[in-house]
Amino acid sequence: MNQKALTMGLITIVIWGTTFAAIRAGLQGGYEPGHLVLIRYLIASSCFLLYVLWPGSKFKLPLKQDLLKIILLSFSGITIYHAGITFGMEHVTAGTAGMLVGSAPIFTTIIAVIALNERLTKRGWLGLFTGFIGVGAITLGTGGSQFGLSFEVLFIIAAVIAAAIFFVFQKALLLRYSPIEMTAYFTWFGTIPFFVFAPGLTTTLQQASTEAHLAAVFAGIFPAAIAYVTWSYALAAGEASKVSSLLYLVPVIAITVAWIWLNEWPAPLSLTGGIIALLGVFLINTRQKPPVQSKQRQAA
Repeated sequence: MNQKALTMGLITIVIWGTTFAAIRAGLQGGYEPGHLVLIRYLIASSCFLLYVLWPGSKFKLPLKQDLLKIILLSFSGITIYHAGITFGMEHVTAGTAGMLVGSAPIFTTIIAVIALNERLTKRGWLGLFTGFIGVGAITLGTGGSQFGLSFEVLFIIAAVIAAAIFFVFQKALLLRYSPIEMTAYFTWFGTIPFFVFAPGLTTTLQQASTEAHLAAVFAGIFPAAIAYVTWSYALAAGEASKVSSLLYLVPVIAITVAWIWLNEWPAPLSLTGGIIALLGVFLINTRQKPPVQSKQRQAA
């Protein structure tokens, strides 16, 4: 990986790894989950609007035939994903949420196999089996020090599945639009449903702590907006497979930042499950793909 790709990729991963602690800080500081996700994405949407209005920026409107697909993917990858993460993290630690999100490639692979007829080798299937064991252990460890289940973890799992759908079906669109254009469209359309949480927002803004406000602003500007820009630069400067391998670091950063910022640490069972899930993701992403798969991708 060349220096530019590595630098931009690491900046992105560090920012994304801090997202979960920032969300927890906002929730603990007085934000309702709906109000927090609305504020975050109003800020992110404003950042992309400023980019569009910036002199010299090149930005094209979506084609009419792509509009419905963009709207549906926005609902999946932005609305459902971020609402699920935020509501789930009311009682799920930042590190645990980071590990569950780190398992997203497991669900992405399942959807690709079903929807795109992609084929897996024995190593790929072993990775899926290992990954699901890890996800199960993370889930059962969310009850705290005892062997149990926190109901809110189901919101996060639903969010991860929604993100997997988003990742799989946006491939064709990325052939016609730049990553920044796509992210802006997804952000704007995905923000609209969050206005259902607008009632009571003024009261929350008045009552929330300064730390919560700063966490909300940070989560809106950096993970939701700037990180997507640095990620697109990383992908443009290096090979996508090598740059994407940096995503393995997200759960590690999420756990570390939550420990430093919030003094949170995942339950032992969840931590063990996270390691197993990452092993499964590694097995999936390093599998040898049969030649027919590359032809299917070109056709897509």
